[in-house]
Amino acid sequence: MKNPRIYQPIALHFDETHEAKTESNNIFSLDESGSHHIGKVLRMQTGDSLRIFNGQGGEYQACITEVSKKKVCIALTTFSPNNNLSPLDIHLAQVMSRGDRMDYVIQKAVELGVRSITPLTSARCEVRLNPQRQAKRLLQWQQQIISACEQCGLNIIPIINNCQSIEDFCGTIDAGNEKKIILHPGKHLAEEYFSQTTPEKVTVLIGPEGGFNDEEIFFAQQQGFDCLTLGPRVLRTETAPVAMLTLLQHYWGDL
Repeated sequence: MKNPRIYQPIALHFDETHEAKTESNNIFSLDESGSHHIGKVLRMQTGDSLRIFNGQGGEYQACITEVSKKKVCIALTTFSPNNNLSPLDIHLAQVMSRGDRMDYVIQKAVELGVRSITPLTSARCEVRLNPQRQAKRLLQWQQQIISACEQCGLNIIPIINNCQSIEDFCGTIDAGNEKKIILHPGKHLAEEYFSQTTPEKVTVLIGPEGGFNDEEIFFAQQQGFDCLTLGPRVLRTETAPVAMLTLLQHYWGDL
């Protein structure tokens, strides 16, 4: 079995030799979730190796020093500074959808290298969250982002922002060396659009199952967003971001 990767929210740093340093002389206990996964699910034993990251950059090689019913202890050994970040800074703004479709979008967006995600509401959005439910969903999405990072090798955790309306969101996006795209059938073709100079950052707006209405499209265009279509077929709200992010990484990123 390849050394598993797990996230641990611990304060770590490293010296000039890339040796890991902690307040406990490089040995610490995994949290409850990590201990359960390593000890109960994977059934790893003392002496087995794993990789640890804390979301702040890089990852640590570690060795299990103790496995008991209640805890798993590890010793950190070496540090690798590689973060596996895409050179393209992508911000995905996705109108929320029902069921597990939004969960799917978040998971795949992380795997495809986004740096930040903002859940949106719009006129045709099917999801309405009160503040309590919104806070709960944000916590769930944050955990899904962490799990996706564990799987795909990202060592810096993408940001999940609070839910916003499309109007509020569009007004917060600055210009600069950045592309701002709103997916909308029948506009610029992707092949022509991606022939342009590679930007440093891209913000992508993706609508709900029924799409953005005319007022929202007009407002986004007034804020500098380019309308882009991915082809003759209308994609579902959970399919569109996967297709779009793949194209962005292929033409301007690292795929």
